[in-house]
Amino acid sequence: MNSSLLNLASLELALRVVALAQLAVAILNLFLIRIMKWKSDLGRASLLIREVFHIHVVFISITLSIFGALTWRFAYEIANAASPLAIWLAVAIGLFWLVRSIMQWLHYSASHWRGDVLRTVIHWALFLGYGAMAVVYFAAAFWRNG
Repeated sequence: MNSSLLNLASLELALRVVALAQLAVAILNLFLIRIMKWKSDLGRASLLIREVFHIHVVFISITLSIFGALTWRFAYEIANAASPLAIWLAVAIGLFWLVRSIMQWLHYSASHWRGDVLRTVIHWALFLGYGAMAVVYFAAAFWRNG
């Protein structure tokens, strides 16, 4: 197998891994209130804020499920930049994850993790994980071997 085919196979595998990761995040997102123990915090919020929060949780999970399913189904086409649609899809999802990764630093207050080893590890894992997903999609969109 020449290196070009090996690299495409590796990129296709990476796309399948990020597809599964997105599906896992979509499922975990549905349990975020319980995982983070936010029920009492949300209970103190106004009804509108609670409703918007719940709708956003569902729609982010739907979005990530769509990203994951499309990536899984079309991993070969995305890895091979088989069409403009495959490239645009990779760029769009890559941008989504790049912005999410950057927001891990720019939006959240460091007071949420500073001084707490577990929360610091989680913060870095999310930043690097989301960034890695962006890199995989951008590699599919822009990297060409030969």
